[in-house]
Amino acid sequence: MGETHDLIHEQPSAWVIRWCRAIAPASRVLDVACGRGRHTRLLAAQGCKVTAVDRDPAILEMLRNTNIEVVVADLEQAAWPFGDTQFDVIVVTNYLYRPLFPTLRAALAPDGLLLYETFAAGNAAFGRPTNPDFLLNPGELLDTFGRDMRVLAFEDGFAAQPKPAMVQRIAVRKADPHTPFSAALATL
Repeated sequence: MGETHDLIHEQPSAWVIRWCRAIAPASRVLDVACGRGRHTRLLAAQGCKVTAVDRDPAILEMLRNTNIEVVVADLEQAAWPFGDTQFDVIVVTNYLYRPLFPTLRAALAPDGLLLYETFAAGNAAFGRPTNPDFLLNPGELLDTFGRDMRVLAFEDGFAAQPKPAMVQRIAVRKADPHTPFSAALATL
């Protein structure tokens, strides 16, 4: 089970906002461990078909009266609730459960965009999380997703905003065997 931490924000991540222009309206989006739904709401307002998944039904209740699909599931204890469904975009922020990495890769549609941002080694100097199990190793997202996906951007280091922390961020596109990357990147 992921360690709770004190970095909960109502404002969407600047990293996710930066990549919103690369997400077409009507895209199928999965917001993993969505928490209070800050990215869910942002992407739904952009016209995306968003599925929000989190283990806390009370938090997800806030999203139920919208056009957002809400799935209550503990991704660390139960089977993947989406079967073979693939998403055009997967967003993961402030959440790390390494056994989920292959599942996220498989759930990303060809030419799909993965936006991942979470805490990295060294974060203990700034607050929680401090448990190394919940902190990425140097370059870990790049090593995990950059080998067989097109890396659009990667950052690993200190972030002053919204609160001082050590973070890693990656934006990658999954190769579509029928679409050259140059065409996929034209949407940026």
